Amino acid sequence: MILQEEILEVLEDYDRKKITVATVGSHSALQILKGAREEGFGTLAICKLGKEVVYQRFRTADEILIVEDYKEMLGEKVLKKLQEKNCILVPHGSLIAYVGAENIENKLKLPIIGNRGIFRYEADRSAERRWLEEAKIKMPKETKNPEEISSLSIVKFPGAKGGRGYFLVNSYGEFVKKSREMLRKKRITEEDLKKATIQEYVPGVNIYISYFYSPLKNEVELFGMDSRYEANIDGLTRIPAVDQANSYIEPSYVVVGNAPMVARESLLGEVFRMGDSIVNVSKKIAPPGMLGAFCLETMVTHKLEFIAFEISTRIVAGTNPFTAGSPYSYLLYGDNMSMGRRIALELKNALKEGKEDLLIT
Repeated sequence: MILQEEILEVLEDYDRKKITVATVGSHSALQILKGAREEGFGTLAICKLGKEVVYQRFRTADEILIVEDYKEMLGEKVLKKLQEKNCILVPHGSLIAYVGAENIENKLKLPIIGNRGIFRYEADRSAERRWLEEAKIKMPKETKNPEEISSLSIVKFPGAKGGRGYFLVNSYGEFVKKSREMLRKKRITEEDLKKATIQEYVPGVNIYISYFYSPLKNEVELFGMDSRYEANIDGLTRIPAVDQANSYIEPSYVVVGNAPMVARESLLGEVFRMGDSIVNVSKKIAPPGMLGAFCLETMVTHKLEFIAFEISTRIVAGTNPFTAGSPYSYLLYGDNMSMGRRIALELKNALKEGKEDLLIT
């Protein structure tokens, strides 16, 4: 694992007056770059050829670095370019998906806002579950052996896949049948199947809770909430049940968009309890613990009970509806505080106070 001391040595050579906030051109990059610029930083988007048009059209990046593969970020040539431009990287789901949590932890010798040692929990659902259970957060019942499936369950795969490949089953026979079909269509791999998680399907409203933990203030902030639009399961619900049964449409859970959500106020006390508990436990299991943005992904039942099914240990795309701020960030900061800008504000304050070691790994 790359030690924080090594990263702080890289940072020591930077020109503090010319810091550039860099991120992969995908996921939540627009608000990250816009927010960094609003806090006075230079901005750089790392894009695969053809993906740069978004950042050119919205003019959020001062510079665009084109790569053929995002894993080039691990190589000396690209790393040197980024270091010469005094780049500090903001991680998000695409970085983890395309570069890999293990590579980020062990090979990406570039200052990162956040704890690079905590991203592995997104790929290891067993470790993730232990974390949330220790934080006293309710989770769906998990079935270890597919042969023991006895009720409607969802089969999920590790990593930041955005719901790709997930499927529902009611029995072991259905699990075998659907697994074979997904393998045949190359929607999943044998390795995915070995690492699959089988959870009871919890009916309710999906609420994704975005938090920001400020190591400078030692405080968890509620930033915003969203709900997800998933294809094609959301489209299927618009078809009458009798027609669904004969449609031969294969359900999928690929996230295609996000909608703002505001929870009833009586639920917010539990929202804060969960966020605080997640951070407190994280400091024990992956020192220095959670830093900056994170998201708890939940279902809320008719009993107004939060059931958490996943945690994302960085900014999520569900903050994208709030590029001008959310109802919750407005209460703390007023207008125009996106999560991207909140990250940049914490970086600016850390550099100003000489406390970058609290935020950067």
